[in-house]
Amino acid sequence: MSTRNITTLLFDLDGTLIDTNELIIQSFLHTLGIYYPDQYKREDVLPFMGPTLVETFDSMDKEKTEEMVRIYREYNISKHDSLVTEFEGVHETISILKEKGFKLGIVTTKRLEVVEKGLKLTKLDPFFEVIVAIDHVSKAKPDPEPVLKALEQLGSKPEEAIMIGDNYHDIEGGQNAGTLTAGVAWSLKGKAFLEQYNPDFMLDHMKDLLEIVGVEEP
Repeated sequence: MSTRNITTLLFDLDGTLIDTNELIIQSFLHTLGIYYPDQYKREDVLPFMGPTLVETFDSMDKEKTEEMVRIYREYNISKHDSLVTEFEGVHETISILKEKGFKLGIVTTKRLEVVEKGLKLTKLDPFFEVIVAIDHVSKAKPDPEPVLKALEQLGSKPEEAIMIGDNYHDIEGGQNAGTLTAGVAWSLKGKAFLEQYNPDFMLDHMKDLLEIVGVEEP
C-alpha cells in the first residue's frame, strides 16, 4: 500500500499518545463506587473506555448522567498530573514527523481543557497544529465529523491522511471519513480486538509510523 502521498497524521490522545489508562480506570471506579457501591471492578470498566462519558453514564441512569459526568471530571482533573505519562517513543517520533513537515492533529472525545493539560504535561503541545475535541463537534467518533473537521482545518484531503488510535472508534472514524487508519498494539483493548476492525496498519511501537510514511530514523 503506497503511503507516499501521506501529508497528514491525526492521532487519538488517550491510550494512543499518552497513557491515561490508570487515570480513566480510577476515575470510573471512583464515580461508580458512589452510585453503585461494590458493583464494578477494574475489568468491568474497560468497555467504557472510548465512548463519550455521556454515552456511558446515559446507559446506566439518564437522570443522573450530568451529575456522574461532573463527579468523574472533578476526580479526573485532581489526579491527572500524578497518573498520566506518555507512551514509549511517542515524543521522539512526533518530533521527527513535525521536523519532516507532516501536518499533525489530535482528534479526541475528551474536552479541550483536559487535552491541553495532557499535552502540556507530556511536552507534546508544540507539535500539534489542530486539536478537535468533544467541545468542537456535534457527533463524536466513529462519526466522521471530528476527523473531517481536523482535515479541513489542516487543509488536507482524507486520501492524504492516516487516523491513528487505540480503539475501534478511531479506526471506524477514519474509515468513515475516507482516511487510511492505524491501530496501536499497546491498546488496553488488545491488538487482536483492534485487528477485527481492519486498520490499514498496526503499530507495535510508535516509531513504526516513520517507516510507514517513508521517514528514516535518524
